[in-house]
Amino acid sequence: MSYKGYLIDLDGTIYRGKELIPAGKRFIERLQSQNIPFLFVTNNTTKSPQTVQQRLANEFSIMVDSQTIYTATLATIDFMNEKALGKKVFVIGEAGLIDLILASGYVWDEENPDYVVVGLDNQVTYEKFVKATLAIQKGAFFIGTNPDKNIPTERGLLPGAGSLIALIETATQSKATYIGKPEAIIMQKALERIGLTKEEVLMVGDNYETDIKAGINNGIDTLLVLTGFTKKESVAHLPVIPTYVLDELDEWNI
Repeated sequence: MSYKGYLIDLDGTIYRGKELIPAGKRFIERLQSQNIPFLFVTNNTTKSPQTVQQRLANEFSIMVDSQTIYTATLATIDFMNEKALGKKVFVIGEAGLIDLILASGYVWDEENPDYVVVGLDNQVTYEKFVKATLAIQKGAFFIGTNPDKNIPTERGLLPGAGSLIALIETATQSKATYIGKPEAIIMQKALERIGLTKEEVLMVGDNYETDIKAGINNGIDTLLVLTGFTKKESVAHLPVIPTYVLDELDEWNI
């Protein structure tokens, strides 16, 4: 089946940590040569689209426009703009999250924010958790950028944004509104960004729990590529089988 556009994961699909996945690079180049639109959809909030673009170019020689990179940060901003509860915000996160939110017209407020946004923060402190907890108890709208409980690294599975969000959910006895994959919000916003319907696109990724469930839960066809998180031996036991399963992206006919 031919698709008019592609929503594509990055880590585990195009590269693996600091290592290029050559078939992923060739896949992007094939899309570019045929002028088929694509959007990288990533739960990473620590890097801006421009930083991701530079990394793809400098480390992997993949040349794309920053407009092709849609992060959970951008989806969070789009969601807040649509919700329109106010412009005051307190954020637990790194520069890729905080700087972009503030650059979008939001104002830092630790006491009475309209939104508390929680993402991955390598410098998180107890005091940040305290401020977020108190603000949510006062009525701030609680946003979790993405539900990833862990981040795969060379050291092992480290705590992800979802683990930080879960702490504040416990402290406030409130559930966060999650933005990133596999949630509907980032997928709806990505479709708006690429300008296609869910029937016209294919979600491509390596992680069943985020990428593939993002497609399955939102009525989008899925391609699971076995170059990253989800292993071949797990496929037979998945609750809903992806539309397509491939060992690598060279096998896909565009």
